[in-house]
Amino acid sequence: MKRITTLIAAAIFLASCSSTPVSDEESKRSELQNYKQQLSELQAKITVLENDLADTKRDERVKISVTELENQRFEHFIEVTGKVEADLDVDVSPESAGVIESVLVTEGQQVSKGQVLGRLNTDALARSLDEMKIQLELAETNFQRQKNLWDQNIGSEMQFLQAKTNMESLEKRIDGLAAQIRMSEIKSPIDGVIDIVFQKKGEMGSPQIPFAKVLNIGTVKIYADVSESYLTKVSQGDSVKITFPALSREMSAPIRRIGNTIDPNNRTFRIRIDLNNPDRMIKPNLISVIRIRDYVANDAIVVPSLYIKEDFRGKYTFIVENGQETPKARKVYLETGMTNNNRTEVVDGLMAGMQIISEGYSQVADGTPVVF
Repeated sequence: MKRITTLIAAAIFLASCSSTPVSDEESKRSELQNYKQQLSELQAKITVLENDLADTKRDERVKISVTELENQRFEHFIEVTGKVEADLDVDVSPESAGVIESVLVTEGQQVSKGQVLGRLNTDALARSLDEMKIQLELAETNFQRQKNLWDQNIGSEMQFLQAKTNMESLEKRIDGLAAQIRMSEIKSPIDGVIDIVFQKKGEMGSPQIPFAKVLNIGTVKIYADVSESYLTKVSQGDSVKITFPALSREMSAPIRRIGNTIDPNNRTFRIRIDLNNPDRMIKPNLISVIRIRDYVANDAIVVPSLYIKEDFRGKYTFIVENGQETPKARKVYLETGMTNNNRTEVVDGLMAGMQIISEGYSQVADGTPVVF
């Protein structure tokens, strides 16, 4: 009202100081009407500004969103890279040396245990075997005659024993040659699939040179190296999660075995996990990521790590204090535990039932009035 009175007085003063002649009453009236119009416009602007200032005062409260804290289960995991290996992976070699006569399998072919994969040339052994069989026939005939004479007490015991020894020696030599011929067959020791055929027909085969690789990946094993600092936190039988990024697949399985030694080069111990692989999609050397749980708390206060800030006194966050007429933000300092997947366990400073500011926390300070 003071402003309005002042403006009216100023308008009257200006009217009285006008250079318009006193005698011209009509001109004065027109000028007065003009000032009154200006006064009315100024008064309207004053009212708008006063209302705006009043609204600004009412909007000093910061609009926020809150989340009520509650006890929940919190788990912490470590991640290590695993190496996939076939449960059965065999390089098959012939048991004897010789020229490869035939290759009976192709790569990718399914084979069974004992199936012949290839053969070595045995012509020389076969001829020697035939020759010895002929000699055996003669030795058997000679032995039978000597036995008949010995049974009749005719002839010497030495002749009988020599005939018997000669026959048995030939039998053993024939068995040895037959065994060598059987060894010329290259057989699969397991059920599986031919992954690689290393040699070709006509090449020299020997026990020192692999002929083919046979795999069985119906079951695979995964090895991983874990830091020795987790030795007391990992146990045989613990369930772990295995992720295969290339397959977009996640599986769970127990730890089958924990190594008994620490690698002196990287200070790690080895764990082994077995997995069923019915569709054969998990291949040897496929990259895998193993998540091992090393900590769990069943009744923990957990908040998103984004809500936790830090200053020179320590870590803090903002909660809502509802004890007054106007809710206010309150700054509380925290003692935190482990962090996993952008979630942090709060050991001290927060309790279940408190309302933590989840939106608008960057716009408040300690004591700032807030509105939901």
